Amino acid sequence: MQRIGPWIGLGARLLVGGVWVVAGALKLPDPAASVRAVRAYDLLPEAVVPTIGYLLPIVEVVVGLCLIVGLLTRWSAVVSAVLFVAFIIGISSAWARGLQIECGCFGGGGFKENAADEYPMEIARDVGLLLLSGLLIWRPRTKYAADAVLFPPPRSSERSDDVEVQP
Repeated sequence: MQRIGPWIGLGARLLVGGVWVVAGALKLPDPAASVRAVRAYDLLPEAVVPTIGYLLPIVEVVVGLCLIVGLLTRWSAVVSAVLFVAFIIGISSAWARGLQIECGCFGGGGFKENAADEYPMEIARDVGLLLLSGLLIWRPRTKYAADAVLFPPPRSSERSDDVEVQP
């Protein structure tokens, strides 16, 4: 696992990061649609809906880019996991309340006829991406990550020799 783990982590970083960049980038040109999508879930107080709607695409792009380049991988994966949990709760809540809304995951949002038919796949997708984010929280050291250059692990020669080993 020590040999293949960093490669699996690289794949997880690129997949999850790529999803975040695409999702956020598709929302950036139309921030009002992002606000409508957040509002359609009817879960948050109206006072925070515009702020969340405007900030969410930016956060998604930043988290995605950090994951793709492997910068602050563990913390980026934590933010990613929190967002996926929020989205799973939101979609599940919409489904349970019988709302027919587009998830707004990749732009759009608001009423959509027969939207509930898509909820199971959207939840499954987000659970899979949540699991990959969890993997990156657990094992953030991956191949070709900026973290390895900026925050290298200590070498065995740099370890403290304070402790005497008794024969």
